[in-house]
Amino acid sequence: MKQLSFTDIEYAGRRRAARRETFLNTMEKMISWDYWVSQIRPHYPTGTRGRRPRGIETMLRMYLLQKWYGLSDEGIEDAVSDSYAMRSFMRLDFAIEQVPSATTLRRFRHILNKTGIAQQLQEEIDEKVRAAGKQLRCGSITDASLLTVQSHRRKKEKGAVKEAGPKRDEKKSEA
Repeated sequence: MKQLSFTDIEYAGRRRAARRETFLNTMEKMISWDYWVSQIRPHYPTGTRGRRPRGIETMLRMYLLQKWYGLSDEGIEDAVSDSYAMRSFMRLDFAIEQVPSATTLRRFRHILNKTGIAQQLQEEIDEKVRAAGKQLRCGSITDASLLTVQSHRRKKEKGAVKEAGPKRDEKKSEA
């Protein structure tokens, strides 16, 4: 059994679960994790060269979160870092491991798409959701952000006195 972190203890004391947490707990029970991991394993890197790959189930959970919440690769990486419900769904313990990078997720998604597993997975989830008498509507998470823009010169205020200079017509007549 996993030892509870201070965050886990703090969240366990809440009065009610958030909608996101309730949704993710429902999906946790609905998906055949072992089956899908076994379907992906033959196509997944073994780690004989390069960096050791992240766990298939961790990547599958991150992929599904991305689909359900309509986030970019970088967006889901940030959301998992920020959301306790998403971190719990992915079964991540930040004391031991970090959120998989956007690049790692992108590579995983390409494997699922290339092999057709992504389509099969979506069809199974849709079927199970319908069988439960529910409808899955994917949403999006929008975050407030500040953008850097080029500063523009301030326009002269109304009523400000312009420097006196020759008018256009006067310039032509002088020449």
